[in-house]
Amino acid sequence: MRIRVEGKSGGVRVRMQFEQHRRRWLAVRIMLGILAAMGLVTGLWAVFAPRSWYTSFPGFGMQWVAVDGPFNHHLAGDVGGFFLGMGAISAFALWRGGPTLAQAAGLGWLVFSVPHLIYHVAHKPADIGAFSYTLSLISVTALLGLGLACLLVPPRGPHVPDPDPIEFRFPRARKR
Repeated sequence: MRIRVEGKSGGVRVRMQFEQHRRRWLAVRIMLGILAAMGLVTGLWAVFAPRSWYTSFPGFGMQWVAVDGPFNHHLAGDVGGFFLGMGAISAFALWRGGPTLAQAAGLGWLVFSVPHLIYHVAHKPADIGAFSYTLSLISVTALLGLGLACLLVPPRGPHVPDPDPIEFRFPRARKR
């Protein structure tokens, strides 16, 4: 535990910080933040601009979806809804904290990314370049890794938040 004392006018503030698995919790928060952002951005894009998502995903001049079959509005919208759902679960786990929610989000991403990776390894579209294909495999593998890490990294037991600071006020000198 760290104890910090800060001087204030008329008193002091004492702040205690628990060091209980602080780095592990930081890693979990970062991973959930990445998964939430990725899920929400991809999901919003696919739901509200399905044709753009189909022709331009992941952006930066690359096309990972359009090279793998004809456009299907229904499928693009469903994929967007799926990514929004996973992004929302990850954001909720990030907001509420705790190992169970982090592990549930990680399990969802893991269940999605294993068959997704198997598909991409087994089906290289003819119209995709080697660099773009390699990046697509790396990104899907990263989803798998982040999902697995969200399952394994959270410490057991509840996350104990730092207590609220305690303020001590010094009595004022009396005028005579």
